[in-house]
Amino acid sequence: MARRTIGVDLNRVEGDLEFEVDLEGERIVDARCVGTLFRGFEQLLVDRAPRDALVITPRVCGICGTAHLYAAVLSLERLGGLAVPPQATLIRNLCLMAENVQSDLRQTFLFFVPDFVNRRYANHPLAAEIAEAFAPLKGSAAIGALGVSRRILQVVAIFGGQWPHSSYMLPGGVTRGANPRDIVDCRELVGSTIDWLEEAVFGDRIDAFLALDSLDALERWLADPARLRKALPLLCRFSRSVGLDRIGGGARSFLSGGSYHDPERWSPPYDRQETLLAAGLYDADDGALNAFDPALITEHVRHSWFRPYEGGRHPFAGETVPDYQPGGDRYTWAKAPRYGERVVETGPLAELLAAGDMLCRDILTTLGPNTWLRQFARLRRAATTLTWMRSHVTALAGRIGEPHFRNPDDDALAEGDGFGIVQAARGMLGHWVQVRDGRIARYQIVTPTAWNASPKDSQGRHGHWEQSVIGVTLADPDDPVELGHIVRSHDPCLVCTVHFAGSGKRVRYGI
Repeated sequence: MARRTIGVDLNRVEGDLEFEVDLEGERIVDARCVGTLFRGFEQLLVDRAPRDALVITPRVCGICGTAHLYAAVLSLERLGGLAVPPQATLIRNLCLMAENVQSDLRQTFLFFVPDFVNRRYANHPLAAEIAEAFAPLKGSAAIGALGVSRRILQVVAIFGGQWPHSSYMLPGGVTRGANPRDIVDCRELVGSTIDWLEEAVFGDRIDAFLALDSLDALERWLADPARLRKALPLLCRFSRSVGLDRIGGGARSFLSGGSYHDPERWSPPYDRQETLLAAGLYDADDGALNAFDPALITEHVRHSWFRPYEGGRHPFAGETVPDYQPGGDRYTWAKAPRYGERVVETGPLAELLAAGDMLCRDILTTLGPNTWLRQFARLRRAATTLTWMRSHVTALAGRIGEPHFRNPDDDALAEGDGFGIVQAARGMLGHWVQVRDGRIARYQIVTPTAWNASPKDSQGRHGHWEQSVIGVTLADPDDPVELGHIVRSHDPCLVCTVHFAGSGKRVRYGI
């Protein structure tokens, strides 16, 4: 059968994305995630003072600035062996949680579900309900998510003064501690967000939803007539009716660096990831969670436009030197991160699997990795995160008046290596810094989208996104809605990784 290649541009992603796919008939037999603009934040940081990273890296992304700031400050604290007061870690966690919740809600109701009103589904039995809830910027869920996600970000503004691009975290703590008014405001912001989810999205108490522990239990819960028209049951019914639970599997290894640093245990010697929710590599085939080891992270550039090197390199030995040469078999500015040489998926699903979420583990075992589960996990994580926010506000109330910052010695950041890893909205984010004679000698950033959207590596293994679309049959290659569902279920953030700006004949896809 003759093979043809099409380029597919998708909107409603952070940055611009082009997929180049090879078709035999309507079946995707090969795929390339193509990025064509070098950004080079790592190069911008070389030879700067270490604290400059706290101002520059939050500008890597307009959605995940808190996550980048958190990873940067953790890397400097590891480098200097700096002690951090528990109040500071509580505030940092609370702000990162707020950023993740807003991203999860916006991605679901502003980026993902608009594909449900594609003309392909005009005659679907749920079409009228879908339009009422999910029509772009008109549906009830879309309008509600806009307001709620904007309000929850006020938590970041309370402590950071602004969002995005805040710089309130410092090596040794945060710029100011909490006061009683902050606690009152945060309780209201978290509580009102939970109220909206319970009323508009779940149709049930958040704790009852989180108590569901199997696919059978979820299906009974979804079938309750009292909640059929709520946003999550509607999303699930529609997704499974059009087969999103049968496409988009990709990698079968799921990587989490651990969620939210433990306020009581984030302290020297920093020899482990001390997080409240477990880190690890979850294997879909045997259901095992393997301990997380940052030393196993490598980056390959064999198919990227960077100066070549052999195999994969750990970020402490990595480099980001552009080497654009069109033609041949190099096709992107994104690197190819690997964990123990495995292709992995990161994101909300990986985070919950590592943390022991029995519902997500049971769905994965029963149905395998798929597009619907990935998107469902994003709302499941939002609910989980809000319960942690609620407990963090209570814990923070008990810390008022305690230290929020311990000023390091002048030479604490003059020499050494450090790294910081957090679970950002889209998955595991890592920063690696090396300082020599008081200046940054090397800085490497590995973003969640770099893990998911990587090109082929030195052994020719496709990245996770590429794997997740290979084998998919497109009902209409001129309107590849299947590809949109799969890619958007990962909440792509190309501005963190590269900017995508394809060329040549393409199919524009999106509403």
